Amino acid sequence: MSENVAREGTYQGESAILLKYGRYSAVMLPRIGGNLIAFRDDEQGFQFLREPEESEWQDFVDRPMVHGIPVLVPPNRIDRGAFTFNGRSYQFPINEESTGNHLHGFVYNYPWQVESYGTDADSSYVTVTLRFDHNHPSYVHFPHTFTLTNTYTLSADGLSERFTAVNDGPDEMPFMLGFHTAVNAPFAPGSTADDITVSLTIGERWELDERMLPTGRFQPLSPGEQQLKAGDGTPYFAPLDNHYTAEPQNGRNAMVLTDKKAGVRLTYEVGSSYGHWMVWNNGNSRRYFCPEPQTILVNAPNSALPAQQTGLIGLKPGESWSETTSMYVESI
Repeated sequence: MSENVAREGTYQGESAILLKYGRYSAVMLPRIGGNLIAFRDDEQGFQFLREPEESEWQDFVDRPMVHGIPVLVPPNRIDRGAFTFNGRSYQFPINEESTGNHLHGFVYNYPWQVESYGTDADSSYVTVTLRFDHNHPSYVHFPHTFTLTNTYTLSADGLSERFTAVNDGPDEMPFMLGFHTAVNAPFAPGSTADDITVSLTIGERWELDERMLPTGRFQPLSPGEQQLKAGDGTPYFAPLDNHYTAEPQNGRNAMVLTDKKAGVRLTYEVGSSYGHWMVWNNGNSRRYFCPEPQTILVNAPNSALPAQQTGLIGLKPGESWSETTSMYVESI
């Protein structure tokens, strides 16, 4: 019988919900952005997500966006933090001095509430929520009332997630979501960056200007990007901070990381609502990279392109939005 656990605990001294199902384990940090900070195969010693080392802990707390699976609402950059939606003007704080933009939103470092956790015959799970209203410090910048709910589930199939947003207020609100998912590559002890290949369902690359904002034009894919698209690339062919359309293959929108030495394939599959990818490798670290699914084009509210292309949607009062992701492992 598989070990099946969901309980309160700690992670490097921080309050956490600890999940276990069979060979898999996961750790959720509700008070630090509802970040799913760890997903592991304990039997084989695989750590699929980048976790903060003890010496990095304070840096992680101060900037919790490059470990685990941070939730970004809105994701990436907004031009000078300003945009207009349905005739209403918004001004987010400029928190990236180098570009003069707003970066990564206002939920990745804010406490989420644990709604429930537990086990059943086939899984262990945790559900966290963030209720955004006048009590949130960013309400002054984004005066809407809404609820975000995120459920992570461990099972024999790996890790799955369902994310839901509900507009609780009287006005239509712009909805923009992404995940700054930090994947260890390689994830297996004893493997190196030379032992892995990566496939990613990218379509076209958006041209970015000097302030890292899309121009509305596309650029040709480089040979390294073409290899990623073809399924036998490396995320370390160059320093990457690139933005792409998503182009599902065989009905699947996914990043697939294959470790030939360990004989294992990790798939990060995301729903079709995530119509764009960011790919960032921290200056070509050769240790981890971030395949970041996003519902929108970067800076979508300021784009002249149609909403069908940018992915920007308006949630009407009482309306909900929901999508899923999953991480699973296969032998090769």
